Amino acid sequence: MVSELIANNGALPESRADVLRGLGRHLTSRIRGQAHALDRVASVLTRGEMGFAHPRRPRGSFLFVGPTGVGKTETTNVFTGYLFADASPIRFDMSEYQLQKSVDKLIGETANDRGLLGRALHGVRCGTVLFDEIEKAHTLVLDLFLQILEDGRITLATGETLDFTGFYVVFTSNIGSAEVMRMVSAPFATVERTVLMRVCQLLRPELVGRITEKIVFARLDYATQREICEQLIGAERVRLGALGHEIEVAPDAVEFLVREGFHRSLGARPMRGAVERYLQDAIARSVLDGGPNGGRIVVAMGQDRLALDVSVTRQPLFEQHLDLDLERLCKRR
Repeated sequence: MVSELIANNGALPESRADVLRGLGRHLTSRIRGQAHALDRVASVLTRGEMGFAHPRRPRGSFLFVGPTGVGKTETTNVFTGYLFADASPIRFDMSEYQLQKSVDKLIGETANDRGLLGRALHGVRCGTVLFDEIEKAHTLVLDLFLQILEDGRITLATGETLDFTGFYVVFTSNIGSAEVMRMVSAPFATVERTVLMRVCQLLRPELVGRITEKIVFARLDYATQREICEQLIGAERVRLGALGHEIEVAPDAVEFLVREGFHRSLGARPMRGAVERYLQDAIARSVLDGGPNGGRIVVAMGQDRLALDVSVTRQPLFEQHLDLDLERLCKRR
């Protein structure tokens, strides 16, 4: 992208400009309950794509903080897929890098070893690198992050230089989750300030200060989780339809899924599991019992599960064709 800007004397190609114009709408359509965060995310991404970032640093960096299941990783997945042709972030779980030797694990132990980080980014020039649960990383691993954010590069054990200037770097953390869940009645600005103070107490200030945007994600209330449930149902219908199972979900089934999936502390993660499990189980039971493989899904009478409503099952395709042929024959006569 930066090379294209230079070649065009700073002018953004119109196709890329259209992508950036739609970025905010795309984030808003996919992420629920975090409107306060999305404008700030879009701002960093837009500046990064337009080449405004420091030439020797990553395109942009984020610290996403908040309770589990509120959209920190999902936001990263969504913007990465949108900007980089359906690519996924290159993800590292920092709970696996808590020991001193974790640095060698990332950048290599010997002159013949690139390490996990070097192998993951080998041949990749741009994208997103996600470091989950940064608070669990060893201090020496945090030193690597300082180099990435300040210099845009690190040196591997092989002597190769790993260039991060084409990447967005995202750190996530559950620091302050207890405060977010406890301060239900407080203005969000107060919650945000409290959580960021906690972040500065637990993470090194020189690291926090080098991150472009520090964003606190809010807890998901019932109404927001209901929206997410409807979104997940839509996505699951599309996925199952591609497998040959055309379904519609009755209103009572939607309410059932919301009740089963809602979780105050765990956010949207249980909701995803509930939608997938109950819809798939309903189809599986029907098929195994010799019934239809699609149709209208309702709450099973007197049971805590969903089922296909056989009373409104559509005609098999061959019967539809037979009816049409008879209708044409009658019209000719």
